[in-house]
Amino acid sequence: MSSAAGPEAATEPDRPAEQKTGTFSSLKVRNYRLFATGAVVSNTGTWMSRIAQDWLVLSITGSSFAVGITTALQFLPMLLFGLYGGVLADRYPKRQILILTQAVLGLLGLLLAGLTLSGVVQVWHVYTIAFLLGVVTVVDNPTRQTFVVEMVGPDHVRNAVSLNSANFQSARLVGPAVAGVLITAVGSGWAFLFNGLSFLAPLTGLLLMRTSELHKIERAPRGKGQLREGLRYVAGRPELIWPIVLVGFIGTFGFNFPIWLSAFANKVFSSGAGTYGLFNTLMAAGSLIGALLAARRSRTRLRMLVATACAFGLLEVVAAVSPVFWLFALLLIPIGIFGMTFNATANASVQLATDPVMRGRVMSLYMMVFVGGTPVGGPVMGWVTDTYGARVGFLSGGLVSAAAAVAVALVLARVGGLRPQLNLRRGRGKGEPLFAFVPRDGAPGASGGPGTPGGPGGATSDVPVGDGAAEDGPAARTAAAPDDESAREGEPPATDGATPPQGEEPAPRLTPAV
Repeated sequence: MSSAAGPEAATEPDRPAEQKTGTFSSLKVRNYRLFATGAVVSNTGTWMSRIAQDWLVLSITGSSFAVGITTALQFLPMLLFGLYGGVLADRYPKRQILILTQAVLGLLGLLLAGLTLSGVVQVWHVYTIAFLLGVVTVVDNPTRQTFVVEMVGPDHVRNAVSLNSANFQSARLVGPAVAGVLITAVGSGWAFLFNGLSFLAPLTGLLLMRTSELHKIERAPRGKGQLREGLRYVAGRPELIWPIVLVGFIGTFGFNFPIWLSAFANKVFSSGAGTYGLFNTLMAAGSLIGALLAARRSRTRLRMLVATACAFGLLEVVAAVSPVFWLFALLLIPIGIFGMTFNATANASVQLATDPVMRGRVMSLYMMVFVGGTPVGGPVMGWVTDTYGARVGFLSGGLVSAAAAVAVALVLARVGGLRPQLNLRRGRGKGEPLFAFVPRDGAPGASGGPGTPGGPGGATSDVPVGDGAAEDGPAARTAAAPDDESAREGEPPATDGATPPQGEEPAPRLTPAV
């Protein structure tokens, strides 16, 4: 890559994947097609198992708190050991790791099926298997997330991440509905059996892949201090740390749907497993729409991240106070849309802002705070739901999510040298936003110079959260500062347009407001 002059040219290495892409462009890659085909089968089984597991625990105990404990145990290993999973994902061949983890997940599904179908299942059996599933997921999740880059390359990462979400949500359309019918007709055991057998599909896909067509990614060598190195890497980058903070709050308090939806079906609307399956299917429909919309986007903006998080929380608040069944059910669709848009935007933002050699550790931290917060949020939200009712539980989760989105938006604006501006004047021109973040007086970039809001190569000051930050502003300098040489070894310069060392691929970079 040759050097280029000018502020616009200097930022070109930061945006390698912003060309126009089709909604399904990643499916042109054979290895990714095999991966996606196997995933849709196993994801369907996973959703069937999730619905059956939650309903089985609720049937045995009659307690939303017990459902929360089950969810917490499944995600507790991610909180305790999540970073170690990222180290393994960076160190060893990802395809081989996935073959092992998918096989173990299938065996655990078959074990739960055998216990349930034999009639000897007890709640502690479900707790134990949930915890073991979580242990395997510690390694499987960051490996699966980062394996996407090896299959499709950096140019299609955004699209592939969004299609993975669409894949998962497509299965969610089918899985809960089928699980509801099976539970009502023949019991939960058959849903668990299907889940265990469904892992044959991704195993087959992984074995059929052409390893010669995988993109070569540098693996981290064995060494001491790799966990600390990953944490230092994230801590020095606002474009990573604040999205991960927001993901942690939303994951801990906003995504406790097994607790809330089962409680609404059982206690608010006095219905059974079929209604619980319907609620999950409606949310899945919205999530699928959100994932497909995200797949069409060629850029990743932090403005989109905080806006969708806020909308997601506010919609949960509205749904919590909905007085009638069908209004509550219909609101689950936009909740799914905004929730999935938030998930896909956060995932792609973090992956694309991370150097390839660090990606496993960063994504393990991402998943640790996203699902690892569930051991805290699940029991807390379950207790609130049991004590004060399903509506108060759902309401509290939505309020925390919306508040976290607003707080992170203000922090990112401050880091980027911006301030909020409310435009209420009567003569407001067409296209002028009612609310925007604009450069603070005296802040770097306020004069409209190159690479600043309003200047060449920069964003205009009248755009909402995210587009007003200067490439050369304090946030960008914070992200690029070599404060720890060991954490940044092999990292190409962020904005000087220099050619990276031979054989190294420059990591796509995001400023805190892209």
